[in-house]
Amino acid sequence: MTTQTNPTTPLLAIPAARAITTAGAALTLASTFLAWTWTAEFPGDLTVTGYPGGLQVLTLVGAALTLLFTLSGYGIKGLGWLTPGGTNSPVRLAALGVLGTMGFTFAAIAIKLGGIVNLEPGAWIGLVGALITVAASLGLPHDQNITDTTTPTPLERFLNSLRAPAPGRPKELPSWAEILIIVAAFGIGLYVITYGIDTEYPELFVGYLIISGFAVTALFKAGLMARLSALTTKYRTIAVAAAFVAAAAFPFTQTTDQFTLIAVNILIFATVALGLNIVVGLAGLLDLGYVAFLGVGAYTAALVSGTTASAFDVQFPFWASVLTGAAVSLIFGVVIGAPTLRLRGDYLAIVTLGFGEIFRIAVGNLDGVSGPQITNGPNGVPNIPDLNFLGYDFGESHTVLGFELGSYANYYLLMLLAMILVVLVFSRAGSSRIGRAWVAIREDETAATAMGINGFRVKLIAFALGATLAGIAGTVQAHVQSTVVPEMYVFAGPVPPNSAFLLAAVILGGMGTISGPLIGATLLYMIPAKLQFLQDYQLLGFGLALILLMRFRPEGLIANRRAKLEYHETDQLDAADKTLAGTTSGTTKAGA
Repeated sequence: MTTQTNPTTPLLAIPAARAITTAGAALTLASTFLAWTWTAEFPGDLTVTGYPGGLQVLTLVGAALTLLFTLSGYGIKGLGWLTPGGTNSPVRLAALGVLGTMGFTFAAIAIKLGGIVNLEPGAWIGLVGALITVAASLGLPHDQNITDTTTPTPLERFLNSLRAPAPGRPKELPSWAEILIIVAAFGIGLYVITYGIDTEYPELFVGYLIISGFAVTALFKAGLMARLSALTTKYRTIAVAAAFVAAAAFPFTQTTDQFTLIAVNILIFATVALGLNIVVGLAGLLDLGYVAFLGVGAYTAALVSGTTASAFDVQFPFWASVLTGAAVSLIFGVVIGAPTLRLRGDYLAIVTLGFGEIFRIAVGNLDGVSGPQITNGPNGVPNIPDLNFLGYDFGESHTVLGFELGSYANYYLLMLLAMILVVLVFSRAGSSRIGRAWVAIREDETAATAMGINGFRVKLIAFALGATLAGIAGTVQAHVQSTVVPEMYVFAGPVPPNSAFLLAAVILGGMGTISGPLIGATLLYMIPAKLQFLQDYQLLGFGLALILLMRFRPEGLIANRRAKLEYHETDQLDAADKTLAGTTSGTTKAGA
């Protein structure tokens, strides 16, 4: 027979551990309806009984998710679909997320209010419940299939009947139900991302990061994300449309432009990171000066925008400004790439780093004193006017479908269209013949050259295409920021986008994928924007995060199948050896 138990776990302990886990999660959930502090000075007002607020809401969500995962292990009809990939790992992850949120809340209240004496009994009940949940969940068996050919005793058959059955093949749902699941998933995703962007104080955002990180990991372990991925692959057109509608709906959820500006900059950062992903993720070229191409597009758009600070008395329409910025960036990409792409590895990285610094220093010296008067030197090009396309002024508020959209909402929708263009170019290029040549060059340039691929030409195309996409994003960035200065385009700095953050976004999210750099750029921009009090320690924090990522998930948060197989080949061999050992052991017992 096939079971989902760990042979070292006592059979009698499994139902008890699940019952205690259920009780602990229920206790934590109930505590969110009690007062956690006696004073409203702590953000979120945790003094109200019967109405959760602030960090209590996040704890409530985490406890409810833990409870649902735990109940699915009982084999209750209708809840088995929550854990198609296993019932126990998601419980542990969700419980750890709740405990992390409770622990952070205790620390924040103690620091903010001056000691744990400011905590009410409701907070202690929640902490005890979270500790009980985590401790009991550790007693649950690991999710793994172990083949045992021995005949179970009557007691073992009875205990096995109390356990959750092994997940089988999911039932086929009607097409309308599967489409509805896709729409609901993107709707929930929109709400979760909007909630994070709209957090008004740092304590709530840190709690949001903790609970959302563990919850998403639990959903992956449960197999729900794999099932959703299968549905989006099956209904690809509907999934793409749902994703676009969900992203376009964000400005309509905002009443002011306070958080819409963050969303616009996230889109700019993500679009540039996706362009860099062509160079680094597909072609395998380590470019440390990529932000310079963003600056080329931004400066070009600023100089032809009609601003009084421009050295050229011209004003191009929007479409001409975009084409000009893209063309100039393309020229710079070819000019820089032609003499440097014959290098490989570290030498190429050093040369591209030098190009980025040369660009920043050059635009700082074109001030009429150290060089020609073109960019106003360190003062940059200020007072860039708002875009006006077909009579639509992006700097004014407009009423659309009964909602008033501010200036940043207009730029958000424009940048969303630019991102769609970049995603389309990336997906088409990656699946084309030239895309397969990029992958071949990335894996082994010597072997690819021996097979007839012109390595220099292929790499130059990748470099030029990446530069063009960055230039398009730069033309929009210039009008959003209304000014461009050399300090915006450095290799590393406290405010993204810069070359270091762009490269980190690609590596963190997952090289060679579409969704990976988008997620990586979102995290790397939103975290500094929300936690400004940690600005002096951002580089330290991201360095530690990259070290941990390289140790535990070197393929990135969202990895393609090739990278996952490559980086975890040893783990798969170990798992196969363990499975073979278990099978051999079972056969030996049966023979005995």
